[in-house]
Amino acid sequence: EVQLVESGGGLVQPGGSLRLSCAASGFTFGSYVMSWVRQAPGKGPEWVSAINNGGGTYYADSVKGRFTISRDNAKNTLYLQMNSLKPEDTAVYYCAASMLGYLNMAQYDYWGQGTQVTVSS
Repeated sequence: EVQLVESGGGLVQPGGSLRLSCAASGFTFGSYVMSWVRQAPGKGPEWVSAINNGGGTYYADSVKGRFTISRDNAKNTLYLQMNSLKPEDTAVYYCAASMLGYLNMAQYDYWGQGTQVTVSS
């Protein structure tokens, strides 16, 4: 059974940091492009960041310079280090896996259940 389980979300003040994790099982994690996607209340999903199986990283302009994506293939785990958080970063954050790259979210193969991140004073 394929599973992607996110953790690490919570409530943080503006300017604070959080580290999200996504534990994967049931598929060959190292062969997939892994992404983070977020969805704010009342809005559609927004792609945040991706990392390919060679370690190449990609970021949305809205998070570039503040967020860092990484992966540990030995632990089948994806990470998202989020610094200098802003209220507009408030959303449910999902990890996702794709064999076809990160550009088309409709082609992602697997999705996690999401973890809530709330940035508020």
